[in-house]
Amino acid sequence: MEKIRLIEIKEEILSDNKNLAQEIRNNLRMNGVFMLNLMSSPGAGKTSLIIHTIRILKDELRMGVIEGDIDSMVDSEKVAKEGVPAVQIRTGDACHLDAPMIDKALQKTDIKHLDFLIIENVGNLVCPAEFDTGATKRAMILSVPEGDDKPLKYPLMFTICDALVINKIDYLKLSDFDMKALQQRVLKLNPNIKIFEVSCKTGEGIPAWSQWLKAEVEAFKK
Repeated sequence: MEKIRLIEIKEEILSDNKNLAQEIRNNLRMNGVFMLNLMSSPGAGKTSLIIHTIRILKDELRMGVIEGDIDSMVDSEKVAKEGVPAVQIRTGDACHLDAPMIDKALQKTDIKHLDFLIIENVGNLVCPAEFDTGATKRAMILSVPEGDDKPLKYPLMFTICDALVINKIDYLKLSDFDMKALQQRVLKLNPNIKIFEVSCKTGEGIPAWSQWLKAEVEAFKK
């Protein structure tokens, strides 16, 4: 009987992706560019948070945005209106951004004139957590309407991120969202994660988030 050879496609894909992601990270480091991979479920407020962040930091940092979406340019158009360069990645049926996609986007980005790049990943709490994009740091948004049980359902996303932004806190009084329970669950998975409570509607908490980002970029460039 012939031996059966097993080919682990996912393992190979993740390995190749990881190698390219490290090349991207090294290139960004050489050029002094800090890149943030921002992830969340659809509708959690990624674009709104990015717009608020741009308005606070664009006079202090040279910023750019890489937008990922299955089939739309709506978000990149909003970013461009803020006077910040944007590159749109249409992923087709892909539910995440990966290193090859980011590499292509960077080829169309003048990184020598940037300090800070934000990746707006595809709305999904599963696949984006598995694929390294070459980002310096990773952050995720969880909105109050999604519920406080998401760390139990999607632990990897909370484990890999450097920061968690809890958005739509203006809905807290209208929901049974348990902030204390959420924080306990998140910190159990990731004791070093930074947690920010914000409202993109009222602006509450946005300055603290933006100042943390600015400090991270400045520390990276030293």
